[in-house]
Amino acid sequence: MARGKLRIYLGAAPGVGKTYAMLSEGHRRVERGTDCVVAFVEHHGRPRTEAMLDGLEEVPRRELEYRGGVFTEMDVDAVLTRRPQVALVDELAHTNVPGSRNAKRWQDVEELLAAGTDVISTVNIQHLESLGDVVESITGVRQRETVPDEFVRRADQIELVDMSPQALRRRMAHGNIHRPDKVDAALSNYFRPGNLAALRELALLWVADRVDAYLKQYRSEHRVSAIWGSRERIVVGLTGGPEGRTLIRRAARLAEKGAGGEVLAVYIARSDGLTSASPKELAVQRTLAEDLGGTFHHVVGDDIPAALLDFARGVNATQIVLGSSRRKAWQYVFGPGVGATVARESGPDLDVHIVTHEEVAKGRGLPVARGARLGRNRIIRGWLVGLAGPVVPAVLLNTVPLGLANVMLLFLTATVAAALLGGLLPALASAAVGSLLLNYYYTEPLYRWTIADPRNIVAIVIFVGVGVSVASVVDLAARRTHQAARLRAESEILSYLAGNVLRGETGLEALLERVRETFGMESAALLERESDRGPWTCVGDAGVGRPVQRPEDADVDVPVGDHVALVLTGRVLPAEDRRVLAAFAAQAVVALDRRRLQEEADQARALAEGNRIRTALLAAVSHDLRTPLAGIKAAVSSLRSDDVEWSGEDEAELLAAIEEGADRLDHLVGNLLDVSRLQTGTVTPVIRETDLDEVVPMALGGVPEDSAELDIPETLPMVAVDAGLLERSVANLVENAVKYSPDGEPVLVSASAVTDRVEIRVVDRGPGVPDEAKERIFAPFQRYGDAPRGAGVGLGLAVARGFAEAMGGTLTAEDTPGGGLTMVLTLRAAGSCAEPFDEGAAGEELPVHPERQAAC
Repeated sequence: MARGKLRIYLGAAPGVGKTYAMLSEGHRRVERGTDCVVAFVEHHGRPRTEAMLDGLEEVPRRELEYRGGVFTEMDVDAVLTRRPQVALVDELAHTNVPGSRNAKRWQDVEELLAAGTDVISTVNIQHLESLGDVVESITGVRQRETVPDEFVRRADQIELVDMSPQALRRRMAHGNIHRPDKVDAALSNYFRPGNLAALRELALLWVADRVDAYLKQYRSEHRVSAIWGSRERIVVGLTGGPEGRTLIRRAARLAEKGAGGEVLAVYIARSDGLTSASPKELAVQRTLAEDLGGTFHHVVGDDIPAALLDFARGVNATQIVLGSSRRKAWQYVFGPGVGATVARESGPDLDVHIVTHEEVAKGRGLPVARGARLGRNRIIRGWLVGLAGPVVPAVLLNTVPLGLANVMLLFLTATVAAALLGGLLPALASAAVGSLLLNYYYTEPLYRWTIADPRNIVAIVIFVGVGVSVASVVDLAARRTHQAARLRAESEILSYLAGNVLRGETGLEALLERVRETFGMESAALLERESDRGPWTCVGDAGVGRPVQRPEDADVDVPVGDHVALVLTGRVLPAEDRRVLAAFAAQAVVALDRRRLQEEADQARALAEGNRIRTALLAAVSHDLRTPLAGIKAAVSSLRSDDVEWSGEDEAELLAAIEEGADRLDHLVGNLLDVSRLQTGTVTPVIRETDLDEVVPMALGGVPEDSAELDIPETLPMVAVDAGLLERSVANLVENAVKYSPDGEPVLVSASAVTDRVEIRVVDRGPGVPDEAKERIFAPFQRYGDAPRGAGVGLGLAVARGFAEAMGGTLTAEDTPGGGLTMVLTLRAAGSCAEPFDEGAAGEELPVHPERQAAC
C-alpha cells in the first residue's frame, strides 16, 4: 500500500490561522470530490474557526477517563476503519491522555500515513524538538510538548501561515484568540511584540532552510551547475595563514547584511604541497567560523582556483571572500595567483571580494614542482619551453661567437627548464632539437646537417646524454616531491579524522560527510548486511539524494570485511585515492562500533539503575514495611485471643495501634508507587489555576496539630499547578521537617511572591544538612546519616522533587538561619506563562483539552 502524503501548516505563534487554513483546504478538497474527514480539530471557542467545521464530516472522538475527568482524543481505529482519502488532524505535537493508543499525536498521524491516508496537520514553531532551548530563551518557558524535527522535515509539503506581530496582537485584543479575561495577561507576557518578532523570524528561517534543502536536492538531481542567488551564501577561501581570521570575520559581517546569510569557510589542501598550513591555526579558524554561525569544510584539490570555484558552485554560493596575496612582487613570475584566477574565472553570477590584511606582500614559500599530475596548461608550457628554448637563442645568437661549449650550456638550461615544467617528454624533445641546432649552426660545416670534426660528434652525443640524464633526474625528483606532498596531505587529513574518532568527537554521519566533502562526491553511505546473501541496509549516510542500497549501484565502493562496505556516488575516483578511502572506511566501521557500544552502555546503565532501585526497594520492603505489619499482626492477635479479657481502654489502644500501622503502610506504599511512576515517566499533571490557600492547609493533615505553622498571605497570586501533586509534595516536605524538628519547635510553612514565581518555604530547626549532602538527600532511598527516625524508606523528598519538576517547578534545600534546614518549592505564577503553547491551553505543557481551564 502506498504511503500517504503529509501536509503541515506551520505557524510562529497561536492564533495566526493555521487551523483555519487547514479547514479551508479541507473544503477545497471536498469541493473537488475528495473523500476528506475531520479526524481531530479543536476550535477553542473561536466562532470563525468553528463555522469552518460546517460541511465537513467529523469522525467521532474517543472518550477517556483520567484522574476523575473525561477527556476526548482522536479515535485512530475509527479513522482507519473509515479509510478516508484525506484526514484533518489538528495540533500535531499534542500529548495524548494516558491510556490512548499512542503517547503522542504525531505517532497517531504516522499510523494514518502508513495506512495510505493523506494527512493535513498544524504545528507551531515552538513545538519543534530542536528549538526547545531557543524558544525557552525567548519566552522564558520550557516547552514540553514537542514533535521530532525529522518527522516534520519528512512532510511532503510545509506551508508557513504568517502574520505580523502587530496584526496578531490586534486579533488578540479584539478577542479573536482568547476569552476577554485572558487578553491582558497574554498581551503583556507571551504576546509581547519582541517575543512574536523573534518567533516569527525563527519560523521564517526554519522554513527557508527546508526550502534550501529542497533546492539543493533539485539542483543535484538535475545537474544544475549555474548559481541561483536565492540567498546570500558566502564562501571564504582559507590558506591556513594568519589572515584567515580576518577573512572569516569579514564574511560574517557581509552575511549579517542580508537575511538568512550563510558563511562557509573552506580550506583546500593541494596534493602538491604548495601551501603549508598549520593544523593548529586551522583548528582556531574552524572554531571561529563555527562560533560565528558558519561551517568549516576541508577539501582536497590539485588546482586551487578550480577546486574553490567548484565548491562555491556546488553549494550555490553567491560570494567568495579571499585575502590579498602574501607573495612578494617577484614571485608573480610563477603566475597571477589564486585571487586573480578566481576573479577572472568566477563568471557574472559569483562576486569575488579581495580583502586586505596585515600579511599582504610579506612573502610566502617558493612554489614547489607539481610532479606527476602536472595538468594540461603546465604540460603545454613545458613543450613550449622545450621547443622554443633552443630555437630562439640559436636563431638570434648564431652570428655571435659564443663558442660551442657556452651554447651547449644554454641549450642544456632550456632542457632542464622543460623537465621542470612539463616532465620527461618535453625535456627529451628539447634535447633532440638542441642537438640538431648545434649540428646545423655551430659545427663545421655550418648550415649543413653534417659534422666534419669527430670531436664535435662526441660533444653533441655528450650533450644529448647529459640532457636526457638531467631531465630524467629532475622529472624523477619532481614526481617524488609530488608523492611526498600528496602523502603528507593524506596523512594530515587522516590524522585529523583519526584523532576526532578516537576522542569520540566525530559521529558516523559527520565522518561520512567529511569523506564526501574531501573527495567531492554527491553522497557517501555505509552499508551492512548480516550474511553473505543477506540484504544490504544503510547504517549511516551523508549528502544529497537517496543513498544507494547496494554496493554495485555506487560509483565507488570500498569493502570492509565481508559484510560492510563504504559506498560513494558522484564520479569514479582514481586508484591512488582508494588508499585513503580504505582508511576512511576502516574508521567509519570504528565509528559505527563506537555508536553501538555507546547504545549498549546506555542500556546497561539503565538496567543497572533499575537493578539498584529494585535492590533498594526489596531492602525497604523487607525492613521498613515489616515493622508496621508486625505491630498490626500483634494487635489483631491480641484482640482475637480468648485467654485475655481486654478492657475498653486496652481495646481502644490496640485498635489505635492497628490504625497507626495501617496509615504507615498506606503512606509507605503510596510513596513507593509515586517513585515508580516518576521512574517510568508516567506522571502527567493537569495544570490549573490554583490558590495556595486551598491546597497547602490540606497537606498538613498527616502531622500533629501543633507541629506546623502556616503563613500564606491572601494577596499571593494564583499558581499554575496540579493541585493533587502539589498537595503530595508539600505533605512530604512537612512530614520530613516535623520528623527532624526538636520537640516544641513547630515547622513554619510560608509562601511569598518573587517576580513571576511563587515560593513555598518549609522551615525546620533540626540538625540541618551539610552542603555536600543537599543534593544527595533528594535521591530515592536516601536518608540523612543512614539513621532514620521513625518510619520511612527515604522516598519522601525524591517524590516531592519529582512532582515539583513535573509541574514545571523546582525544589531545593538551603540552610535555615540559626540552624536547621529550609526546603524551597518554587512554582510558576498563573500569569507567568501568559500564552497557550497549544492553541487555547495557555501554560499547559501536557495533554491539552477544551475541558481544562488555561493556567494563564
